[in-house]
Amino acid sequence: MAGAETLSGALPPEVEQLAIRLLTIACDRELTLATAESCTGGLIASLLTDVDGMGHAFERGFVVYTDEAKAGMLGIPRALIDAHGAVSREVAVAMAEGALSHSRADAAVSVTGFAGPAGPDDEPGLVHFGCARRGRPAFHREEHFGDIGRGKVREQATRVALEMMLEAIG
Repeated sequence: MAGAETLSGALPPEVEQLAIRLLTIACDRELTLATAESCTGGLIASLLTDVDGMGHAFERGFVVYTDEAKAGMLGIPRALIDAHGAVSREVAVAMAEGALSHSRADAAVSVTGFAGPAGPDDEPGLVHFGCARRGRPAFHREEHFGDIGRGKVREQATRVALEMMLEAIG
């Protein structure tokens, strides 16, 4: 079985195996994938392009770290971001739906959260996920990873995002 060449060793083997499983199913079903990432900063997109011979299943990734990027690249109304906050269920779902509408992908996942300490009222480790597949309703997941450090939050967020994409295309 192929491995993730670039990130091997940087992520736990179970995360790499999830990516390989996702890409294998996507390739077998001729589906393409997209990501809309904030706190993971493109980590998921990088992992999905690291598996030799399966990169064609990845259509595109959006790294939308700022509110302006979320609005400009994914078409999320600023009023939605202002009303609910960038780290919210509503914005996570809108990000996944925006990634689909701004790509040719069959399924998209989004991640928005606080990987580390942010503002005084922000919870380190709070991450919202959205996942959308063409012709189906988008779904959401919320995780509270805790103050475990930026790297660990990003690693756990990557795992959850891959699990959600597997659910969407499975």
